[in-house]
Amino acid sequence: MEQENKIVVFQEKGIRRVWHNEEWYYSVLDVIEILSETSNATDYFKKMRQRDDQLKSYVGTNCPQIEMEGEKGKKRKTIAANNEALFRIIQSIPSPKAEPFKLWLAKLGKDRLLEIEDPERAALRAREYYQVLGYSEEWIERRMQSIAIRTQLTDEWKNRGVNEGLEYAILTGEISKATFGLIPMEYKKFKGLKNENLRDHMTGLELIFTMLGEESTRIEAIKTDALGFVENRDAAQKGGRSAGKALKAYEEDSGEKVVTNENFKQQIKEAKKRQHLPDNRDKE
Repeated sequence: MEQENKIVVFQEKGIRRVWHNEEWYYSVLDVIEILSETSNATDYFKKMRQRDDQLKSYVGTNCPQIEMEGEKGKKRKTIAANNEALFRIIQSIPSPKAEPFKLWLAKLGKDRLLEIEDPERAALRAREYYQVLGYSEEWIERRMQSIAIRTQLTDEWKNRGVNEGLEYAILTGEISKATFGLIPMEYKKFKGLKNENLRDHMTGLELIFTMLGEESTRIEAIKTDALGFVENRDAAQKGGRSAGKALKAYEEDSGEKVVTNENFKQQIKEAKKRQHLPDNRDKE
């Protein structure tokens, strides 16, 4: 079994996957096709859910529809699951192939634990992932910096009694609103996004001000010794306002807007254009 950025291979058959919400999500239908050896994975999965109400409810809550590339290269939304959700689905598949698959997933989980113990592994994987997608090295460098700053901030929140999940999301929204005038949901809508990761669709400049807002928030939390959600919300608002002031100053001086509706496809298109214009650069 080998591991790639878009497809992982189990017993010589490919399983599509995408990086979503900071973890890998796999195509449920690809997994079912392999384990059940059915010629119609969609119908097989439908019958599985009809037989098992708990599975139907679990899938509805834990298995989002995520865009993945099909055989003909076209991207379509398909049911996807992370490691935990896949284990639950596999339990409902009466197949002798299920056990080796569980061991295979456990191996991938072990790799993830090694990345947690050695952050350089995770950083290298993320960098390779963005390179495969076609991002420029300049953008990748900023994205890696933004990941590091975000991690430092969430570690600070954790140490200061902020609960993961909803409270993290609310504080992130406070920073974004004060910095850009938009909460993440509004920002994604402005860029024409749905389930995609917002930061993967930011320009390098947007990432810079995102980092500034989060780093300012971390410093404010330390300075005021903020404890718990309420005090850290105050720090998030102050940190975001500091970044927002810097953003407005930049826009006034440059005459350019920082927040843009550009998304990943547009960024790659522009990057490719720049790569094919050496003559213009030489004339500048």
